[in-house]
Amino acid sequence: MMESHNPYWEQAFSQPFFDNTTKRDVTTTVGQGAYLICRVRNLGDRAVSWIRKRDLHILTVGLQTYTNDQRFQSLHSDGSDEWTLKIGSPQLRDSGTYECQVSTEPKISLSFHLSVVVSKAAILGNPELFLKSGSDINLTCQVVATPDPPSFIYWYRGPNVVNYSQRGGISVVTDKQTRTSTLLIARAQPEDSGNYTCSPSSSDPASVLVHVLNGEHPAAMQHGNSSSGATPPAAAEALLLVVCHLVWSLAHGLVHGLARGRSPATVSLR
Repeated sequence: MMESHNPYWEQAFSQPFFDNTTKRDVTTTVGQGAYLICRVRNLGDRAVSWIRKRDLHILTVGLQTYTNDQRFQSLHSDGSDEWTLKIGSPQLRDSGTYECQVSTEPKISLSFHLSVVVSKAAILGNPELFLKSGSDINLTCQVVATPDPPSFIYWYRGPNVVNYSQRGGISVVTDKQTRTSTLLIARAQPEDSGNYTCSPSSSDPASVLVHVLNGEHPAAMQHGNSSSGATPPAAAEALLLVVCHLVWSLAHGLVHGLARGRSPATVSLR
């Protein structure tokens, strides 16, 4: 006579175990909710707890929260094997290791690592830009230190979104996968001057001050923009050496003349 198998009977006496297919290294940005998903098979009547490793603080047991920090919450649906620790509005200090623990004897646990990073935008080039009237404004913004591509990247001039309908020659090309956005304003005029800001979703913005000038301007030479009126660094250095030599010669002749008893008025350069 062959033995019959009773799935329910076997399940009742089997031990809980973790499903290791879930993601255990989670990265999120400051302020964006984080979710650590722990999947436990054959849980039975045992309880699942979440522990913060750095101080061994019990955050949740089952669906109950055991911390005054209400940003921590346990999520679970009836009949599901998943027990999720939700961390609302995470901060840098929340980075670290968390343990999903099951109340077996002895206890079993699975570690998860959370990294909370500051996502920010960066506009390539100098923070201040000088251009001649009629030149193109070409600004490229890149989003750095972000785990996911931004859902949008907006460009502002001052407090207002760049208005495409205000004039022609304005275009924005955004590539979410490379996390970059380029703003091009063709044939810029002085009225296009202003503070331009790249503002991605879930990231700190970045700004650049743009000056569109009619003709030459001394400030342009101080910010790395080439112009016909700018003195090349090598020429400036040579001029400085000539001036220094002239001053030295004058002082040397003056001292030499005084040493011979001649009045300063009669001292000549050698």
